[in-house]
Amino acid sequence: MDQPIPPRSPIVDIHAHKRKQFINLVMKYIKPGSGSGVDFLNKRTWNYPVTSLNNIIKQAPFVVVGGVATRLYMPERMTLDLDILVKVEDAELIYQDLKQANGQKIGGLSIAGSQWKLEDGTSLDVLEFEGNWVSEALDSPNYASDGMPVIDLPYLVLMKLMAGRSQDIADVSRMLGVAEDLQLQKVKSVINQYLPNAVEDLDSLVILGKLEQK
Repeated sequence: MDQPIPPRSPIVDIHAHKRKQFINLVMKYIKPGSGSGVDFLNKRTWNYPVTSLNNIIKQAPFVVVGGVATRLYMPERMTLDLDILVKVEDAELIYQDLKQANGQKIGGLSIAGSQWKLEDGTSLDVLEFEGNWVSEALDSPNYASDGMPVIDLPYLVLMKLMAGRSQDIADVSRMLGVAEDLQLQKVKSVINQYLPNAVEDLDSLVILGKLEQK
């Protein structure tokens, strides 16, 4: 007899209160059309070159996350430091590749993972996570113009909501404000699965993002 599939455990939402405070504050002062124009918000560029990790990391899958990853979903900003997501069990393989490419480990991060300095001087944060959502994110990347795998929008939103910083919440709002309906449906599905306490806030962030458009 087939064994029942255990339910996927949602992530503990430790930043829910902080996120709601931020949203309420912005809602209080934002005015429709007071932000950037639609043409600007729809720009997707990869003008600031970053190190191609495809030539370095070969033993295990990774996806680019953080500020560089947002380039696929909102206007590019000057962010050259790289952040990647890997499985906890693959971390040592990733580190072997980095050492082989003359990367130097600088130290640990406040969350699971470590900071590295690559041979060309690039700062690289390797974020180690585990869970079903990590496997899903690594299995379904988008790709930048240089071929690097970039985390898909739903999982980028999930990570930024988990991080809970003001900049991350602002990024989520801007990305969702210009996302297509199909993308929004996928985002809501992932958040409902893994961070259900944030679903109501997600709707508010979409509204804020759309209000930014002229």
